[in-house]
Amino acid sequence: MNPIAEEFPKIFRLEIPLPGNPLKAINSYVIQGAERFLMIDTGMNRPECLEAMQRHLQELKVDLQATDFFITHLHADHLGLVSELTGNSSRIYFNHPDAAFIQNENRWEEMMVQAGMNGFPEEELGDAIQKHPGRKYHARGSLRFTLLGEGDRIRIGEYVFQCVETPGHTPGHMCLYEPNAKIFFSGDHLLGSITPNISSWADDDDSLEKYLKSLDKIRGYEISWVLPGHRRPFAQPRQRIADLEHHHAVRNAEILTILQEGAKNAYQVAGEMIWDIDCETWEDFPIPQKWFAAGEALAHLQFLRANGRVKRELHNGKAFFCLA
Repeated sequence: MNPIAEEFPKIFRLEIPLPGNPLKAINSYVIQGAERFLMIDTGMNRPECLEAMQRHLQELKVDLQATDFFITHLHADHLGLVSELTGNSSRIYFNHPDAAFIQNENRWEEMMVQAGMNGFPEEELGDAIQKHPGRKYHARGSLRFTLLGEGDRIRIGEYVFQCVETPGHTPGHMCLYEPNAKIFFSGDHLLGSITPNISSWADDDDSLEKYLKSLDKIRGYEISWVLPGHRRPFAQPRQRIADLEHHHAVRNAEILTILQEGAKNAYQVAGEMIWDIDCETWEDFPIPQKWFAAGEALAHLQFLRANGRVKRELHNGKAFFCLA
């Protein structure tokens, strides 16, 4: 296996397959230090991911008993496999908000309540939760995290990485930045050819506002290479930031046009939005994709509401949005 570039001979990108998932694969990165390794993100906790990971680690001669882990955020494709890889001396670096979310034993029930309030059909809710990859392929058992925050540092080999808080994709999403090498491990905050899902299933969460602020924050960093959680590494992050900001502006305009027809809930709005998925109608969407689409629609509706463009009305405990 070759390193990511000649100038970074100790950094390797491991593609871990995600069978049946639209993302196709996740990038796990391994950095070789003098005495220990650091792995950034892992894959889902499923046999296909573990088998691929073991092949890569064997090729690189990685000693898991001398490996620490940095997990960018709570989603199962990034965190799930860590429970199968940690050794007795391993540290799992993680962020405070996502750790608190995972430790909330009622999180799935709370999300179901919010999804139902925002129009997700009651008869599909149970199926959506049971098929959710975050429930099916998450880490086993209770994980012991070493919690880090903005500005904390991780030393590995010749690199000193700074933790950069980038909430939006998840409440506590965190990236790693090396100012001397000008490399940025972006998790799902910045992706080069696909758009990160920005969802919300919490009544008081303006995740899109947080995400846009996090994008703007990264604009000020000197970055030569972005090493993302999915697809290929890329350069010119400022152009990609501008592209993502434009994408969400277009999405907001699309939703405002949909609401010209009258008040709708988030599920109904999602059903009228344009999605890059191989289905002819909204009814044909797999239930997990409906879940993510409706969550993204709600995130935009909450953003527009916070900015005074739409208002929310409650009817018999159900939320509907209309133009302000």
